[in-house]
Amino acid sequence: MAKVKTTFFCQSCGNQFAKWQGQCTACKAWNTIVEEVIQKPEKSDWKSPTSTVKRASVPLRINEIDTSKEARLDTFDAEFNRVLGGGIVPGSLTLLGGEPGIGKSTLLLQISLKLPYKTLYVSGEESQKQIKMRAERINPNNNNCYILTETKTQNIFKQIEALEPDIVIIDSIQTLHSDYIESSSGSISQIKECTTELIKFAKETATPVLLIGHITKDGHIAGPKILEHMVDTVLQFEGDRNHVFRILRANKNRFGSTNELGIYEMQGSGLREVSNPSEILISKKDEELSGNAIAATLEGMRPLMIEVQALVSTAVYGTPQRSATGFNAKRLNMLLAVLEKRAGFRLGAKDVFLNITGGITVDDPAIDLAVVASILSSNEDEALQKDFCFAAEVGLSGEIRPVQRVEQRILEAEKLGFSTIFVSKYNKISLKNTQIKIQLISKIEDVVDILL
Repeated sequence: MAKVKTTFFCQSCGNQFAKWQGQCTACKAWNTIVEEVIQKPEKSDWKSPTSTVKRASVPLRINEIDTSKEARLDTFDAEFNRVLGGGIVPGSLTLLGGEPGIGKSTLLLQISLKLPYKTLYVSGEESQKQIKMRAERINPNNNNCYILTETKTQNIFKQIEALEPDIVIIDSIQTLHSDYIESSSGSISQIKECTTELIKFAKETATPVLLIGHITKDGHIAGPKILEHMVDTVLQFEGDRNHVFRILRANKNRFGSTNELGIYEMQGSGLREVSNPSEILISKKDEELSGNAIAATLEGMRPLMIEVQALVSTAVYGTPQRSATGFNAKRLNMLLAVLEKRAGFRLGAKDVFLNITGGITVDDPAIDLAVVASILSSNEDEALQKDFCFAAEVGLSGEIRPVQRVEQRILEAEKLGFSTIFVSKYNKISLKNTQIKIQLISKIEDVVDILL
């Protein structure tokens, strides 16, 4: 009988070593290297032994390769389709990660219940009755979704061969284990082996596979980093469990952009797609309040109108506080310094608190002008007109700098009923016959003169 081979893996980064050592030379972590079995004799393919032999690939001239666009599978979920780049690519492997209880299983179960294709939902964490109870709450009428509770990959592939599904969903990759690796589920070698088997299956049969992955306390997907390199798409499901809104982002996508954003609202009947994000990011109020400004930002190709709130008050405890939620605190300090130096506002002895409503984080420099406007409004205790919005970057010398795709921002503001948008004088704008007034400004002093 062949000898069982073992090697040493770092549990933090997945780097491989020939022998044990105290510190990983790759990620510099201590006491994370453990011994694991990497091979068992006579490993077979995921298919049955009687399966046909596949022809080896041959090199082709690049101009001979067929570049016709492959049809994607529609998930009947506009937000999920947008983030993926138009739908699920046949033969692709997609990994979905997120906090415990954020709604990963609910999202994929909801999608599998919408699909008209034959779908196999494999769960290693819940029983069939538990999944059925959740499915009845989401969509009780579906005859195309099959539920399997299994953790051994060999048994899963036997059921796949018998059922021949169009899409396979695995919940989750950390619960699977293969007979060919003698280590516990969730270990680095098991995750790598199970993912490799699923990749081989997906590519050979053109069946898309969706995986759910656990994450660590740092927010990274658990397991070796190589897991993210192996799959085609890595999605991150974010949000605060105390809020109803969830954000779906693509950290990696071989078939589309990684800048797209999907927004969902958690309800008792599942996740609702939010087609107009501005409805949740701008608060409804009867009277005008100081310290509020609306910014036109972009997430990927999608324009969003977000509300920026600021509170400026006299510092009571000596050292002024600077606090920002959803915005870079260092950039807030920079904008305060520009206001003090270029516009003459004495904010050095005042507390400044900034908040982006809706629980989202924005790093688009185009919201600089809205941040400045909200701070000025709160400092003077004068409300801005609620039909004003802003889309410009503020430079260190107080100049108002142009931002990309400003025309798309202007059209979104006009569609939502805003009367005036403040943009940089140096933006090239070719729009004509717009209902919204485009206020062109060149320096921060102009903003102060118009608003106050």
